[in-house]
Amino acid sequence: VTGASFVVFNGALKPSSGFLAKSSIVEDGLMVQITRETMESLRQALRDKKDFRITCGKMDTGDVKEYVDICWVENEEKTNKG
Repeated sequence: VTGASFVVFNGALKPSSGFLAKSSIVEDGLMVQITRETMESLRQALRDKKDFRITCGKMDTGDVKEYVDICWVENEEKTNKG
């Protein structure tokens, strides 16, 4: 679990890169590089207020262990107040 002050979603990752998605820590935030198709799905999930999971890692690796989860919560008191 990584806490971040901000998140940047970059929809310019090329499918030919060999990655499903890539995440990296930038200063005190998180940058997630995703394909255009994943960006369209993410936008729709945000409009619909639905949870969304981005799987990060190489396409040919069966051992994917990194995810970026966008989760909607009902009670804001349970989240970090920082």
